[in-house]
Amino acid sequence: MWKAFNRKRIGYAGVLLATGAASYHFYNETTLKKRRLQPYRRHLATFSPDLFMSETHSDALNTVQLEASSNKPHTLWTPPSRGDLLNMLKGHKDEPPFDILIIGGGATGSGAALDAATRGLKVALVERDDFAAGTSSRSTKLVHGGVRYLEKAVKELDYGQYKLVKEALHERYTFLQIAPYLSYQLPIMLPIYKWWQVPYFWFGSKFYDKLAGREAIESSYFLTRGKALEAFPWLNKNKLVGAMHNDARMNVAIALTAISLGAVVVNHVEATRLIKNEDGKVSGACLRDTLTGEEWTINTKGVINATGAFTDSIRSMDNVKNDNIVAPSSGVHVILPNYYSPRKMGLLDPSTSDGRVIFFLPWEGNTIAGTTDSPTELTYDPMPKEEEIQWILDEIRRYLSPDIKVRRGDVLAAWSGIRPLVRDPSAKNTAGLVRSHIIHVSDSNLITVAGGKWTTYRAMAKDAIDKAIDVFELKPINECLTETAKLIGSHGYSKTMFIKLIQQFGLETETAQHLANSYGDRAWAVAALSKPTGKRWPVFGQRLSPFYPYIEAEVRYAVRREYACTLVDVIARRTRLAFLNAQATLESLPYIIEIMSEELGWTPEKQIQEFDKATEFLFTMGLPRPKEKLTINKVQIESAKSSEHEDIYSRSRFQPEELASFQKVFSELDVSGDGRIKTANIDKALAFVGYSIPGNVLNSIMTDAKLDESDSIEFEEFLEIMSGVKDLKESQFKNALFDHQPDKHEQKRIPIERSSGGV
Repeated sequence: MWKAFNRKRIGYAGVLLATGAASYHFYNETTLKKRRLQPYRRHLATFSPDLFMSETHSDALNTVQLEASSNKPHTLWTPPSRGDLLNMLKGHKDEPPFDILIIGGGATGSGAALDAATRGLKVALVERDDFAAGTSSRSTKLVHGGVRYLEKAVKELDYGQYKLVKEALHERYTFLQIAPYLSYQLPIMLPIYKWWQVPYFWFGSKFYDKLAGREAIESSYFLTRGKALEAFPWLNKNKLVGAMHNDARMNVAIALTAISLGAVVVNHVEATRLIKNEDGKVSGACLRDTLTGEEWTINTKGVINATGAFTDSIRSMDNVKNDNIVAPSSGVHVILPNYYSPRKMGLLDPSTSDGRVIFFLPWEGNTIAGTTDSPTELTYDPMPKEEEIQWILDEIRRYLSPDIKVRRGDVLAAWSGIRPLVRDPSAKNTAGLVRSHIIHVSDSNLITVAGGKWTTYRAMAKDAIDKAIDVFELKPINECLTETAKLIGSHGYSKTMFIKLIQQFGLETETAQHLANSYGDRAWAVAALSKPTGKRWPVFGQRLSPFYPYIEAEVRYAVRREYACTLVDVIARRTRLAFLNAQATLESLPYIIEIMSEELGWTPEKQIQEFDKATEFLFTMGLPRPKEKLTINKVQIESAKSSEHEDIYSRSRFQPEELASFQKVFSELDVSGDGRIKTANIDKALAFVGYSIPGNVLNSIMTDAKLDESDSIEFEEFLEIMSGVKDLKESQFKNALFDHQPDKHEQKRIPIERSSGGV
């Protein structure tokens, strides 16, 4: 027995040694021993000898010592500073030009930079705003194979749709392999409303499984009504499996991995003009640092345009006569409280009222619902339209139990993302939009990669680099390695590492799980930056908001190690707070500004500028715009009034005198004496108790209470309406959201943004 035990231990040790050797070989061979680029890479690929990278880390280490060497995380690579990257981007006269300049730091652009770096090419990337600042951070967060595309492929005998599904299924599998901490499996239920749909969806799902082959996550299966109701108590469904991911953090991980392999990737740098050589071919670009205004030029053998929805702006730099190929489409999503969905299962409804598909998924502790699909104008900061938000809520009401009231005030955040649907400029018929991606080469050799979706970003990047190697006559050292190359944070990650974080840093369980699932093995470095709470528990990790597990250390880490330069970078793309709860984010801004000011040396004037830009961004995330300008001091004062333990979803509680007043008014309007009043008299009842409400707002309240189709209501239903009114009255920042009329009735004008913790 002892021998068997020793053999097992030796076996485990062998596996660990083999894994370590393979990791060392990958980093050593792929990143450091490319002789042709050795000087270039030596400047970038510097590995920190210690996990802890500053004095701040050692403070935390002294407080909470690492207990055993077996629990210590592996050595972490330290990324170069943004200043170092800018110097490399500017280069020197005696240096050879870059092989490729990529414009656009979304998923596709960052993926292309990573792909080129794994092949040993000298590549640079510039992003006008921040990584994932556009569509890449505003997705549905679902990495799916495309069930609807498969349905179209069968019905229309469309081989193109079939290939799209096949590619998406493969890339979904790759997602889970290269970034296991940022992506996870999520069972998806498909509603079945009619008996004939059972065999239809069953055969379709099995065909989907067959198409996925070995790369299937889990086979689909039929759920009986009872089993379905156990998962979704109000639904009768059939089950599929997709994968969820954190899109913005995935984008940042791709960019950081590209940098670790030698790419020069810089955010907040825009291309203002393309440079052409004597032959009329693109050979460089004029760049500008949007933070400092500094300008310079860069020489390169070729340029790839990966700017997503803004593809046509770069194409017009190449040739002002180029026709637009992007047809922007708006996709609106809303965030609801977590009680709207099970924590480990989502829902897909392919039978909405107008034939569109709607997803209903748990994400980051809340519920995400969407999406719409409608033509829109191209803008940097798209705003969600109220009618699209209402459409999503109406669709949710269709498949939830009647006793669950979907209220507009439950919307914690809402945003709009622009899908860059494209027309292929090389096709003879340019009327149709392409759901897959296109690679187009202009007469001046500008390569444009456009279209596609998050799921297929890696395939798009590979195709773009393949084309660049051919067009620019480059000589790569390797073939594409991105199908197996793990992203930053994946090498030392395990599903149980959050337990070690709790044991070694005294973090809350929710915080430790969040750090592990957001940073992978980098969670050690983030936790080491955390400040003591001054409490018995948790020991470290001061929350940015009492409602979410984001901590102050993440802000410091984002600035020091993830190139966060602005307040919006932190609240939207390093943390996801702005996408989860616009109001909670607003309340957290003063604290985040304080931390970033310490890290970046912001002046009071700079703090105000960043606050103003952040609040403008939050208005695009569903935060109501107040009549008076918000200031840092005003937010601090209002936030201090609310208790940390206040339930943001609490229902209004009426005082005895209020109930007596409501009962008196209700009795006066109950002329028939049957305990009901006509809905036509509700506005009168509200006026009697001191509220003046516009008709459209009253309709919204009635819809939320599911009383919009009733001719009359009972007293309990009247109280439901008054509860919705009072919820808004007692919401935070009420002075900014209400018109106070100080007469004897305390009349208030109610805006449409009705809230019970939402916006």
